[in-house]
Amino acid sequence: MTTRPWIVDDGLWARIEPLLPPWPERSPGPRPVDDRLCLQGILYVLHQNIAWQLLPLELGFGSGQTCWRRLDRWQKAGVFEQLHRLLLAELNAAGELDWSRACVDGPRSREKGGAATGPSPVDRRKTGSKHHLICDGRGTPLHVITTAANVNDITQTINLVDGIPPVAGRPGQPRRRPECVLGDKAYDSKAVRRQLRHRRILPVISHKGAPNIKGLGKLRYVVEQTFALLHQFKRLAVRWERRLELHDAFVSLGCCLICWRRLKKAGS
Repeated sequence: MTTRPWIVDDGLWARIEPLLPPWPERSPGPRPVDDRLCLQGILYVLHQNIAWQLLPLELGFGSGQTCWRRLDRWQKAGVFEQLHRLLLAELNAAGELDWSRACVDGPRSREKGGAATGPSPVDRRKTGSKHHLICDGRGTPLHVITTAANVNDITQTINLVDGIPPVAGRPGQPRRRPECVLGDKAYDSKAVRRQLRHRRILPVISHKGAPNIKGLGKLRYVVEQTFALLHQFKRLAVRWERRLELHDAFVSLGCCLICWRRLKKAGS
């Protein structure tokens, strides 16, 4: 049987539906397409990376324009950010988050134009974007930032750490700080180390010009694995949205799907 990854199962929908902004009772025009069907249309584009206007009408998702507008509306309402935080809290309650360490990385991605773009360090004739990611010790994505391809990784380290949302799910105050941050030589900076220590986080970062910290690669592989999972969503491998907020909506949705899969696996 052919799998259809864009189908929203009942468990995920039960978590998303309360977060969606309601429609006005007397909105003008025809009755809007059902939210669940629109979400499946958005997921179809995320997985298949097709143009919005090529979204198959026979699947009942509505037109590409309808799904595009719904994505924009939900992103402005903070739906995907709230969903990500909710799923992280459930993973934390199940003991599936490893706060003993966090890993950072920032590989480049190709891009077709728009905000947060810049010349690629590899080929300055081409513009590109970059995803900066911080994940927990098990590879669960905690926060992602999109910048131009020529933005130095060091400049985003503290932004990534500070961007981790407060994660509930355990007794006491919600947690948002790992015990240590692991990074390669691209993150070697005295200022970064100082700011991490100020936040009571131990920096474990290799020094430029010195041998790599022994065993660091084995601990950091999870961030590469998480990037591989994110870029399995074809829409994220190459950035097509010129509007940065729409691209970030797809990135957040991809993070939510990774968290949901891990939550289902933990409960099975």
